[in-house]
Amino acid sequence: MPAAHTGVELRVIRLETRLLDIPLVRPHKFSVATMHSQAVLLIRLVAEDGVVGWGEGVVPGGPWWGGESAESMAALVERHLAPMVVGQDVLRPELLARRLERLAGGAPFARSGVEMAVWDAAGRALNVPVHQLLGGAHRDRLPVTWALGAEPAKAVVEEAGHLLAEGRHTSFKLKMGTSPAPVDVARVTAIADALDGAAPLAVDLNGAWDEYTARRWLPALADAGVHLVEQPLPAEQVGGLARLRERSSAAIMADESVWTPGDALRLATSNAADVLALKAGKSGGLSAPRRIAAIAEAAGIACYGGTTIETSLGTAACAHLFCALPALRAGTELFGPFLLDGDIATEPVTYEGGELLLTSGPGFGITVDEDKVAKYERR
Repeated sequence: MPAAHTGVELRVIRLETRLLDIPLVRPHKFSVATMHSQAVLLIRLVAEDGVVGWGEGVVPGGPWWGGESAESMAALVERHLAPMVVGQDVLRPELLARRLERLAGGAPFARSGVEMAVWDAAGRALNVPVHQLLGGAHRDRLPVTWALGAEPAKAVVEEAGHLLAEGRHTSFKLKMGTSPAPVDVARVTAIADALDGAAPLAVDLNGAWDEYTARRWLPALADAGVHLVEQPLPAEQVGGLARLRERSSAAIMADESVWTPGDALRLATSNAADVLALKAGKSGGLSAPRRIAAIAEAAGIACYGGTTIETSLGTAACAHLFCALPALRAGTELFGPFLLDGDIATEPVTYEGGELLLTSGPGFGITVDEDKVAKYERR
């Protein structure tokens, strides 16, 4: 291993971006969009002493989810974030994260890619894994739920059965919201009946229902064996989430409703969620999710590690974050490398028995393969 940096500060020299397009192994359908490939903004940070850190900005399926795209992230990073970051000290990543928040508060996915590169560079400079910079790991592996799309029940059951037989995943989350509620609930019920308790089932509505529809159909989902319902109502309807939580025997998880620590505080004080979904991209990197998790822990709310379909680089970054959070008790869905038909790492992240193993090298422990990057780089 290289010797650890011994200076008191380490300045950023430059920040570089490249746009990649990585195909998926199958289409991934959300309530309002379908992904066929993943656009990735790859960020390379070069600091003094030749230290290099890597980050990535990805969004799930384009700007429908949070308003950003890989293209908009590239423009923002190149024109605004990079000029601010150059000259800053990567050995103070938390301070740099707060400055990024002030500069581009409404662009968390772009900030996340830059902040990842800063944390990676800091870990590499000090020759330690990032989780040590975050206080140390509470666990060295994470259970991974597989997200099944909104395809017909037969196709979903076949996919789930294949994954169970392989031992690759032991829990599943079903996408809902593309069909009328009675049709959707019937589909989920048929899937639950076919699996017959072989794996825990959750559903994700991406805010597709109104409160009346949710009141009408959540009991049927619970009766079918669904243990967790993610974002049944639009993000702003925190009061509605609280009322549903009072009635529902299935846990209610907030995702689109929780972007910032302020959102987490509002959900906690409103008793509106049993679980908070954390995503590095959604909250701007590794710094803000730590504050969200602290609020959740104080309120007795569990946290769940979400995904925005990251490569091995982003997946490893999220794993270092999630493994360092004591409140991360509800599992994760860090399945991005399985859904991507290609990767950018020399050695992709490792899964074993339905769990993601924490990488152990300096930074995020991922070596970016330049040949693979060139293969997927947008021309």
